[in-house]
Amino acid sequence: MKKLAIIIITVVFTGFSYGQQGKVTIEQDPKINRLLQVYTSANSNRDFYTIQVGFGSYNEAEKLKQDVEIDFPQWKAKIVFDSPTYRVRIGRFKTKLEAERHFQVVREKYQQSLILKSEKKEKS
Repeated sequence: MKKLAIIIITVVFTGFSYGQQGKVTIEQDPKINRLLQVYTSANSNRDFYTIQVGFGSYNEAEKLKQDVEIDFPQWKAKIVFDSPTYRVRIGRFKTKLEAERHFQVVREKYQQSLILKSEKKEKS
């Protein structure tokens, strides 16, 4: 009886160790990459709204950006130079309504915040 149990256990574990091997090959239409490029290009030229949380010298903007990334990790923060100051902006919202909803939360922490609409990029 003990030998039978040992044989069954050996067979079961041997089957599991060999049963998990395999190779997956994905065949993708080359047109998908082109479609992705078109989609990315179209979205980069699209209007969007962002929230500016503050501005100042480069060092002040760096510090503010670090604070914002801790407070709002769900949105990408970036520093934009607009002479003569550096401005810290977060988010990329498709609609003004969406930006206003998030603005209320941001405004509680950063009183000087404001909503900005992107400038439309010209196609070259």
